[in-house]
Amino acid sequence: MTIPVILDVDTGVDDALALLFAARHPGLDLRAVTCVAGNVSVDKVVANTLTVLDTAGRHDVPVARGAARPLVAAPRPDRVVHGRDGMADLGWPPSSRTVDPRHAVELLRDELTAGPPVTLVALAPLTNIALLLRTYPETAERIERFVFVGGTTTDAVEFNVGHDPESAAIVLDALAASSTPITMYDLDVFYDPAPTESDAAVLDAGTDPGAQLAAGLLRFGIARYQIGVTTIGDAGAVCAVVEPAGLRTERRSVRVELSGTSKRGRTLVDPGGDHPAVINVAVEVDGAHYVDLWRSTVGAGTFEP
Repeated sequence: MTIPVILDVDTGVDDALALLFAARHPGLDLRAVTCVAGNVSVDKVVANTLTVLDTAGRHDVPVARGAARPLVAAPRPDRVVHGRDGMADLGWPPSSRTVDPRHAVELLRDELTAGPPVTLVALAPLTNIALLLRTYPETAERIERFVFVGGTTTDAVEFNVGHDPESAAIVLDALAASSTPITMYDLDVFYDPAPTESDAAVLDAGTDPGAQLAAGLLRFGIARYQIGVTTIGDAGAVCAVVEPAGLRTERRSVRVELSGTSKRGRTLVDPGGDHPAVINVAVEVDGAHYVDLWRSTVGAGTFEP
């Protein structure tokens, strides 16, 4: 049995690592990818996403363009982390195929209503998902599980939630009301799956374009952090869909701070809170295992435990 999944992305280096994994793991049925502004502009996100999927040999996966900006605030791309083009400035050949003509919200609606319930994995600001749930609220019942990268149990403001806090608040409240299981893959675990140059070397040893792209993305991160390791980042959340036992979570009440300036976008996490959004918050991850799972999948197209 495979798990039907849709990824919502703002590709980005670690979104690319996640896409390569989702495209190649035999336990995942990647139904579609939707794009939103975040790490870079939405047009660059679309171009990067098509390039990654083509490199992974997945020309069959539809890709749709979504929101070009947050609901309220101005977009704040994070070019320092991901390079000017969002893909580590590797100069990778662009895709020649065209984007799906539907808006991301329409593609999400169509995929959620056409087949079995889907695990929706959001690796980006939640603008597309908020628009979906406001436009087609009935689709909440078709989401088998919602996994999102964002938030933290600390006082910090994490990028995805901080980029569009209104959307994050809408999504958490709407899905909590529908009893959809929600997992927050937060900053507390984000950096723990930490590949090294040896992982990049293994991927770069052959001639597979997908593995070589992954190696280049890892080396960009290793050079940026300058501590001998990088992170698979968003890809860890997709690993958790395949092997949830590698992620320890706790049930906690979560709400998003929408007022103020310095704390706007903070996720307020309370083990005993009474906010309606009581979700699974990641507190510990088996980082070494997720790195092995990710590398083996991306490098060989399958994962053999």
